Amino acid sequence: MSRPQCPRCLRPQSHCLCPLIPRLDSRTRVLLLQHPSEVNHALNTARLAALGLTNAELIVGEVFEDLPKLLNQPGYQARLLFPAEDAQPLPAYAANDQPMLLVVPDGTWRKARKMLHLNPLLAALPRVTLAEGGVSRYRLRKAPGPGALSTIEAIVQALETLEAPSTFAPLLKPFEALIEGQIAAMGEETFQRNHGDR
Repeated sequence: MSRPQCPRCLRPQSHCLCPLIPRLDSRTRVLLLQHPSEVNHALNTARLAALGLTNAELIVGEVFEDLPKLLNQPGYQARLLFPAEDAQPLPAYAANDQPMLLVVPDGTWRKARKMLHLNPLLAALPRVTLAEGGVSRYRLRKAPGPGALSTIEAIVQALETLEAPSTFAPLLKPFEALIEGQIAAMGEETFQRNHGDR
C-alpha cells in the first residue's frame, strides 16, 4: 500500500515540502527539461526549482517536439546550461540588457547528453557554464567531479550570477529539508559510515 502523496511536490503527505517552497520572481526565464527517469526520484530538485520560481517551466521527456516554440521566447536569448569547450561563463551575461532563457537539462550526465543527442536544436544552443569551485550541499551523493551541483543548486548559482545582488537562496530551503529528512531516515550512524568522509 502506497502512502498518500502531495500532488504538488510529489512527496509523501507526511513529508510535504510545500510550506518551504518560496515563490520567487526572476528576470531570467528558466526552462527545465527533465529526463523521465528523474520524475519519481526521491530528490527531484528540478521540480522544487520549477515550483519555487514564477518564471520557470518544467517539461518531462527525452525528445521535445515543441522545442522550436519553447526556445523562441520573444525578448529572451536562449542559452543552454551545460559544459562544453566553447561554453561562455555566466558572469559575461550578467550586465546584458536582454534577459536570458536559461535551458537546464535535468538527469544524470549520461542521460542529459542523450537528450542533447536526440534534440539537435537543443545541442546547437550556445552554452553557458557556472563559475568553477561551486560546492554541493548534496551530502547524500558522491559528486562525479569538483563543481558538480544538483539541478536546484546550479539554478540558484546561475540566477545569483545573472541577477546580482538578488538572492535565490530561499530556493534551497526545501532541498536542505529533503536532505536532512533522508539523513534522519537512514540514521546518523549509517550516514556517517556511508557519507561522512567526503
